[in-house]
Amino acid sequence: MPEKRRAGIIFFKVNGVQYDAKGSFSYNMGVPKREGMVGSDGFHGYKEMPQLAYIEGEITDRNDLDLKQLYALEDTTITLELANGKVVTLRDAYFAGEGTAQSDEATVPVRFEGPSADEVQ
Repeated sequence: MPEKRRAGIIFFKVNGVQYDAKGSFSYNMGVPKREGMVGSDGFHGYKEMPQLAYIEGEITDRNDLDLKQLYALEDTTITLELANGKVVTLRDAYFAGEGTAQSDEATVPVRFEGPSADEVQ
């Protein structure tokens, strides 16, 4: 019987170490972005531009989390395990966030970027 769960529980890992994922994460596979080109006489075609692959969201801060070390990460593997069974993997990634943590909910926004991402089901 096919799995009915589509959303909900996720797992966010950096180099295999699980962090406390909080809220919603987003990701981009790094495929080219296409944009239509239109002239006064109608459709001319489209242009294609590269995009960065990324995984971003928020994690919960904790006393053993070294934020400076997190912000300095390069050449890392990021995985986002989704509730529907997919795993999005970003390799050769680097931390690309602002480096701002928030004390009211102990949140740390994270964004990792890289050349491309893979999706496994």
